[in-house]
Amino acid sequence: MLTLWRLHSAPRIFQSAYAYTSSYHSENGIYGHRRKEPSRLSTEKVPQNVVTSENFQAYRLTEAYRKHGHKKATLDPLGLQHRCGVPEIDLANYGLSKDSTTQFDVNGILNNGATKLTTAQLMNTLENIYCGPIAVEFDHLQTEEREWFAHTFESQRKLLIPDAKKADLAKLMLKCQAFDHFLANKFTTVKRYGGEGGESMMAIFDEIFSHSAQDDISHIVMCMPHRGRLNFLTCMLKFPPVIMFQKMKGKSELPPGAKGTGDVLSHLYTSEDIQYHGKDIHVSLIPNPSHLEANNPVAVGKARSKQQRLKVRDYSETDTSGQRVLCVQVHGDASFSAQGVVAETFGFAECPHFNVGGSIHIIVNNQLGFTTEPSRARSSLYSSCLAKINSYPVIHVNADYPEEVIRATSLAMQYQQTFGKDVIIDFICFRKYGHNELDDPTFTQPTMYNIINQRKSIPDMFSEQVITEGICNKEVLDKEVAEWNKELSNNLDMVEKHIPKAFHLQSDWSVCQQAGDVVTTWDTGVSLDTLKFVGAKSVSVPSDMNVHPTIQKTHLDRRLQKIQDGGDLDWATAEALAIGSLLYQGFNVRISGQDVGRGTFSHRHGMIVDQKTDSVYIPLNHVTDNQTGFLEVGFIQVNTNC
Repeated sequence: MLTLWRLHSAPRIFQSAYAYTSSYHSENGIYGHRRKEPSRLSTEKVPQNVVTSENFQAYRLTEAYRKHGHKKATLDPLGLQHRCGVPEIDLANYGLSKDSTTQFDVNGILNNGATKLTTAQLMNTLENIYCGPIAVEFDHLQTEEREWFAHTFESQRKLLIPDAKKADLAKLMLKCQAFDHFLANKFTTVKRYGGEGGESMMAIFDEIFSHSAQDDISHIVMCMPHRGRLNFLTCMLKFPPVIMFQKMKGKSELPPGAKGTGDVLSHLYTSEDIQYHGKDIHVSLIPNPSHLEANNPVAVGKARSKQQRLKVRDYSETDTSGQRVLCVQVHGDASFSAQGVVAETFGFAECPHFNVGGSIHIIVNNQLGFTTEPSRARSSLYSSCLAKINSYPVIHVNADYPEEVIRATSLAMQYQQTFGKDVIIDFICFRKYGHNELDDPTFTQPTMYNIINQRKSIPDMFSEQVITEGICNKEVLDKEVAEWNKELSNNLDMVEKHIPKAFHLQSDWSVCQQAGDVVTTWDTGVSLDTLKFVGAKSVSVPSDMNVHPTIQKTHLDRRLQKIQDGGDLDWATAEALAIGSLLYQGFNVRISGQDVGRGTFSHRHGMIVDQKTDSVYIPLNHVTDNQTGFLEVGFIQVNTNC
């Protein structure tokens, strides 16, 4: 058995595959978009020189498990899912018998190191790979991606997690549990939306951070709803518990004199540097708006803006700058399948000027939306089925198995880093209490909560496992929890004396300040010569460009004449002067929406399309030779210089 945990290789970015290509961009790309070549379309492919008449049925059975094995997987930690049989993996459909002693050559068909297997051995192997506490849906992917997914998933099922990692995870989950217990004892009437029932979610975050450090990702932008948010903030992102306790006692998280009212407890956020493998990773957990999933596009926009500031991916001068920035979106199962903004954000995920190189999606699936059960909240088998509209893979994992949670996360990170596309982790757990701790869930889910109330917690079960395996002794784990409880108690004692520090307008934003009650001075004008220069540049195009004759006459020539005459200006010209003068001073400008390049009334023409090549030219991105501020048609920018 292999004992290596992670296979290291240089990241290789595969491009998305589509049935068509758009030529509505220049061959070399434009600012904020690099042209990508499409890959092969998805087709059924039989491995050459591997499948023969002797092992063809074994190959068909393997493909059936790859496609349908997830339907038989043991994914529900409560055991409430009622699955019917899966006829697609019935041996009889392939003329095979479990009692047969004939051995099939599976070398090159199955990617787990096996060479010769009987029917029973093959079936058991496929059951262990595809029908256990981790399951995958990837048959809808494009060819390269599907082949990669099968090979990677099957080959890494034997990889062992180091003992030290399991010990650290046991301590982390116990801290997470102790935090919830502490709040339950000290703040009995506070709605904290605890992580109980999903504590192994911390294993996902830990593995994302670990992989990110090894993949040279330096910035992570995250959005997350209420469930387990306070646990994550305090246990992993170094958020001061004293501030959280002050909020619970009705105090503000803002320093005295700050202009603002603060926010509710479950909306707290942070931006913090953490260390993994000796490397700093800056993690930004953006505010939670309570309007579920509304922060998804904000997180994506912020991630792309960081890519712009770091000049990576679509903003790099070369194609070898790497990812550097990762977007992580945490969802609830009910909201993921129901809220329209999720589908809308997916709709932009692969679009030029919006793509961030793939997000990691984590569905915290407690199999309940407030009091509504899945069968009454959606029409699909899984809450994650929405991901298939963009052909994204889904990895389902049972929260009762923290080691499998780590493996699922590692697979997701490898896929995202390899293909630069979104991937979904369907983290199937449960909710210890009601929607909040003051609800009584037995009113509507008596059977579910009868099971929940009789079972052990995930941290306790995993702690017993690491103790039994001799990885860690009980005294060490108890000491970790005791020290954490002492730290929480010390923070609680400081509540009345602690003065919060400002956590807004820090770091890159320290050059900004909150506006006063009245604006008393302003200086936003530029010289007339600058405006004339910018105006001329806004209609300057390369001499070899094939401009539409109407645009040449009514836009380029007419605007230039207006600039020279110094007469009245139309709206589009005034807008171009305003934007162009900002670009001239080094500020970035974005403009987004349908038809913003041409303008709804065919008035703006911020981009000119070559009539023979379809290539695009944006005159305002060529105001000066050493220009540092650029116009992009696309996304939100989070930058002090925009």
